[in-house]
Amino acid sequence: MIKVAPSILSADYVNLQKDIEKVDKAGAEYLHIDVMDGSFVPSISYGPNFVKAIRPITKMVLDVHLMVQNPEHILPAFIDAGADIIGVQVEATQHIHRALQIIKNGGVKAEVVINPGTPVEMIKPVLHMVDQVLVMTVNPGFGGQKFLPETVAKIAELNQIKQEKGYDFDIEIDGGVNSETVVDCYKAGATVAVAGSYVYNADDPAERINALKEATK
Repeated sequence: MIKVAPSILSADYVNLQKDIEKVDKAGAEYLHIDVMDGSFVPSISYGPNFVKAIRPITKMVLDVHLMVQNPEHILPAFIDAGADIIGVQVEATQHIHRALQIIKNGGVKAEVVINPGTPVEMIKPVLHMVDQVLVMTVNPGFGGQKFLPETVAKIAELNQIKQEKGYDFDIEIDGGVNSETVVDCYKAGATVAVAGSYVYNADDPAERINALKEATK
């Protein structure tokens, strides 16, 4: 059964605490927080103070995805804010080993993120040191996009490497996730599913979280 990470990018910001509590009570294991700088992706979102404000109101895993150019300088602030997992885009830094090491040295789980057009080959040198790999199943920066089915092969490739090498990392997917698209991803090896509009645009977010879990039993 897949673990679910509702993305607060799709939540109601006026009623954010209520929206967080809804998915927490519904059994979501993670809360996905997209940090965007207006450079690596066009949109701008949250900073470390946002993560710090959320930390006391939930025990869900705070899963912070940095869509930020050259993220090394801001990693300590997100570590201090209470993130449980911090993901950095391999395309956004020339120093991916260093970025991941900063995260791990801070006592936080480290995640490497790849876009749909980025081959798995690019992250092979760091797979031994990560706790999670995020495979973007849409191009990052905006919610509500359609799932790219060609990314399933990438999940399967990562899972094969994981099994062959004996690595111990979760494989997370993000983009266009619903109770149908999650099935092939789960079969290919995905263990965590980020879901934004599918969960938060529903009349009953708990029903949608349950649907993702039921589809991957």
